[in-house]
Amino acid sequence: MICSSCSVQGPIEDKGVISLRPASAELVSLLRQDGFTPICDPDACRVSYCSRAELLQLLQSVRRSALADKTEVYVNIEGSSKQSDRWVWASLPQMEARFKHNDVVDIIVGKRFTSHMQPIVSAAEEVIGFEFLLRPSQIQYPFNPFELFEIAREAGLHSFLDRAARISAIELSAQYLPHGLKRFINFLPSSIYNPKYCLTHTFAAIERLLLNPADFVFEVVETEQIHNMTNLLDIFTEYRRNGISVALDDVGSGYSTLEEMTRLKPDYVKIDRGLVNGCSQDRRKQQEILNIIERARDFGGQVLAEGIEEREDFEFCCTYGASLAQGYLFGRPMPQPPQKLMPSSA
Repeated sequence: MICSSCSVQGPIEDKGVISLRPASAELVSLLRQDGFTPICDPDACRVSYCSRAELLQLLQSVRRSALADKTEVYVNIEGSSKQSDRWVWASLPQMEARFKHNDVVDIIVGKRFTSHMQPIVSAAEEVIGFEFLLRPSQIQYPFNPFELFEIAREAGLHSFLDRAARISAIELSAQYLPHGLKRFINFLPSSIYNPKYCLTHTFAAIERLLLNPADFVFEVVETEQIHNMTNLLDIFTEYRRNGISVALDDVGSGYSTLEEMTRLKPDYVKIDRGLVNGCSQDRRKQQEILNIIERARDFGGQVLAEGIEEREDFEFCCTYGASLAQGYLFGRPMPQPPQKLMPSSA
């Protein structure tokens, strides 16, 4: 298996060499017909290019070949500066997506993002921690976080982005938060194909910054249905083995069901904002929230109500068993936590 997301290339240059694999006879023949001069060996076929236009034309030729013989082609582009000796292969659709969304890919590769922090409070309205939410680090490079991850997935960069965002949040937490405050950080389970390997950078960052693993809560944020429950359980096990808690986000929405919650048994259960909003006046929502709280109580999970904007909703959730809450009622996401929200000992 060719791993296209373990590392990432720098910006694609206007002059360099494109490598293609597998180097089928059909591909080589078509490249020659289109005026290119491929140099091939058993591992790959390499073609030099002298401009971005020529590179795009070359990729169009490769696309025609892939469609003709139904072969999955992998691509590596090495600029003339040779910034890295490690080759990074991407599938042809992934490489095409990188050209199509060049501006967004530059944001990902350049790590032009940071995190804003939103407070999480106890039932007594004491700040116990913050959730770290991905945001642009520079106004000239705006993005929507959901769209950023969708394009990253299309371009084969979502593992790189997910890991970089996690480490960025860890570093920011070390800058602003004292020991003892929880740091809720999102992760995509689909980006962690091997927990023991993929999470080593995360654990190393926590150790490097002399932070306490017990202060961290990594929460599943996934916009698609969880297809590999076994892998997600392995991810949870690896986090917990390193002293870190785990959370399941958006419980009660389309993809985070009671059945998944019961099987995963997360340390924290975050009730979807769609259920919480207006729950004080909606009996159907109240019953669903009560079902979640009751099921979480069976395995000892703490329940956090998300999206709290009205005090009545907060009071309902706390009265019936939610121990934590988050929402605009207590504070919006900010680049750094306001001092007035910090514990007096901070």
